[in-house]
Amino acid sequence: MRKRTINLQHFAQGDNNDQAARSYSKQFKELLQAVFGAQSYFGDFFAGGLEAIDGIQHKDTAFSVKTSDVACVVTKGSLAAGGTPAYNTGANVAFGTGTGSTSRFGNRTEIIYADTDVPYTWDWVIHEGIDRHTVNNSLESAVADRLELQARAKTQMFNAQHGAFISASAGETINKTAAITASNVGDVFNELHKYFVNIGAVGTKVAKVTPDIYSAIVDSGLMVTSKNGTVSEDDQAVEKFKGFVIEEIPEELFQSTSTTSEGTTTTVADQIYAYITGVGKAFTGIETARTIESEDFDGVALQGAGKAGEWILNDNKAAVAKVTLTTSTGA
Repeated sequence: MRKRTINLQHFAQGDNNDQAARSYSKQFKELLQAVFGAQSYFGDFFAGGLEAIDGIQHKDTAFSVKTSDVACVVTKGSLAAGGTPAYNTGANVAFGTGTGSTSRFGNRTEIIYADTDVPYTWDWVIHEGIDRHTVNNSLESAVADRLELQARAKTQMFNAQHGAFISASAGETINKTAAITASNVGDVFNELHKYFVNIGAVGTKVAKVTPDIYSAIVDSGLMVTSKNGTVSEDDQAVEKFKGFVIEEIPEELFQSTSTTSEGTTTTVADQIYAYITGVGKAFTGIETARTIESEDFDGVALQGAGKAGEWILNDNKAAVAKVTLTTSTGA
């Protein structure tokens, strides 16, 4: 469902075709964004998909955002007899003896936005060679094919990094010590649903689940409209469960840690990532993507280098939750 063929032959054309080095930074940027949109498992977590920049100039900083540490405050007064209303109409408030020294609106909160630099946190490279004597294809076609395959490979790297980032960003962890099965998966999602309602989260709720959790949902028999669930009758594919859009993703994208103490190994494995869509930002900067005539063989070296990272407001971490399973083996 995520894989699609992209025709890239036109990427081998350009004004610098007769030069020893050809730049493909702009084309690779477009490729990364297109492939990420088609094959990313966590693209809905990041607002705007993958932000890609070609020709980056800053070594460490991806971009700056303006943030405010002052939360929106709602002053709530009582209009009952004897209570003090939020808007104070007292005779000496803003008038009379309070002229110039008081305000009927109450205390004023100053809003200040700080410039926050967002850094790159990891990098990637491309280093391949295409020899005219052995490639068995035209150089132009080979470059186009390799750029597409490299975009797919980098998207797999993004998927792994993004899963780890979401796990680390979770503001709520629901830990289970018994396997999640068809008999209790409804209770687990009830806890998630209650959490998101209680924090006042607004937006589309999604849940990325392991294949075992997905099967438990299917086998639970709870995917009916009357129980806030949606399922395709043709192939029993779950679309929505307990108010969450459900997507099954590979187990390798979920984090797992193990510790051993006194002969007992304890493993904590993530099972579900639940969040409101668009709460984070994913980005990559392309330093170079080029081909250059090689001195070591009759052909060109295909080279690329870039940096990447993820970012989320601290306040938005409350809109990210994960369900973990803790198991112990040994003594």
